[in-house]
Amino acid sequence: MALYKTINSEGGTAIYVWKIEESLAELKDGLQLTENSINRIKGMKSELHQKGFLSVRNLLVLAGYEDANLRYNEYGKPLLNNGKHISITHSFEFAAILISDREAGVDIEKNREKIVKIQHRFVNTEVDSLSDEDLVKQLTVIWGAKESMYKTYPYGGLSFHDHIGINPFLFADGRSSGRVIFGNWKKEYEIKFEFFREGFTLVYAIEKVN
Repeated sequence: MALYKTINSEGGTAIYVWKIEESLAELKDGLQLTENSINRIKGMKSELHQKGFLSVRNLLVLAGYEDANLRYNEYGKPLLNNGKHISITHSFEFAAILISDREAGVDIEKNREKIVKIQHRFVNTEVDSLSDEDLVKQLTVIWGAKESMYKTYPYGGLSFHDHIGINPFLFADGRSSGRVIFGNWKKEYEIKFEFFREGFTLVYAIEKVN
């Protein structure tokens, strides 16, 4: 088992992170997969994606669930059969799931220079707080925060640039806040983030409650 770490946060939120070091056979061993999941794996051309998918299913087991407890709505948002909120992410050798009593999302991203070239697609008012120092990490936090908040929205049509915002932050604090405003969906979120020594950034967003 390659459980990398577990994080417990507010709102009955738990995050389970897996570092993918096993073979496909090792990841499959002991898992009870639904027919739909088996077919999805067969349709994946990339072994990396297959491993990410199976790592998520292993994390579900660690969290006390089975593959059969997970389904998706018509827009691809994952749902648990007990009504708790779930979010899923995987990037290269890491995968994670978040389970919460509140609307919440999680994202893992590898820190890569190419994010600088695409920042115009997702950075809006956040540009005013950017600096040249550690720009890749700043942008990765912004992307991860917006991706995490995006994952809480159960329908389509949401824009990172136009409908999701994150407030200024300091690396030392490891936290910020953000919002999604789109139609009748107007929610504020607590944002938390941390950097892995392997060059990855973990970000998660939890809905604020009054």
